[in-house]
Amino acid sequence: MPVLPGAEPYRHEGGEVGVLLCHGFTGSPQSLRPWAEYLAERGLTVTLPLLPGHGTRWEDMQLTGWQDWYAEVDRELRALRERCAQVFVFGLSMGGALTLRLAAKHGDGVSGVVVVNPANKVHGLAAPALPVVRHLVRTTKGLTSDIAKDGGVEVGYDRVPLHAAHSLRNFLRMVDGELPQVTQPMLLLHSPQDHVVPPADSARVLGRVSSTDVTEILLEQSYHVATLDHDADRIFEESYAFIGRLAPSVGKEGTATGG
Repeated sequence: MPVLPGAEPYRHEGGEVGVLLCHGFTGSPQSLRPWAEYLAERGLTVTLPLLPGHGTRWEDMQLTGWQDWYAEVDRELRALRERCAQVFVFGLSMGGALTLRLAAKHGDGVSGVVVVNPANKVHGLAAPALPVVRHLVRTTKGLTSDIAKDGGVEVGYDRVPLHAAHSLRNFLRMVDGELPQVTQPMLLLHSPQDHVVPPADSARVLGRVSSTDVTEILLEQSYHVATLDHDADRIFEESYAFIGRLAPSVGKEGTATGG
């Protein structure tokens, strides 16, 4: 299947500090592309993969599950670790949950994490019924483009495949149990007004991780897809400053780019 325009994966070969970015459920790299390009322009090595089943049509996603999505970002992280001295992982929404699992599993292999409106559970009255309902109903209404900014559009699906939603629910429950294994420095940015992932999810993450170096920032002007919203520049700048604090070579003339 052809990839939706704008949903293509993105890579940039930069210096010895790498960043892996993980997009959200039913979304695509387009939601994080400006963030990835901002980091690439500053000499970092950046990879932003397209998760399996995403960025084409929802029918393709119906055939995938969390194991496929996690395997993709795990593979990308391992590749970055082979060529970079330090690696950071960033994520939005479900991408935040993928980020947190990578941190829990890879330990010192991840130097720090930045999560934006990280998902912690599947909400809604129908969530507990997903194991049964997914066999009766194929899809429900989509989740994309929760953006406050006029004209803001997220490239993703207008339907949510319920098989995939069931898999996501199982994944988030598993990640919740693994949060105490997350010890890395963390920057968590979240929107008080989010119509996809409630602020309670961010509070849960903050309350369960074992990280001692934690910064929380409120994104007052944005909805769920804050990386395409009014607070996008703040996310980019704060995340770059976070890396600069933990990776001494970043921001020094000539070193981040390997020169």
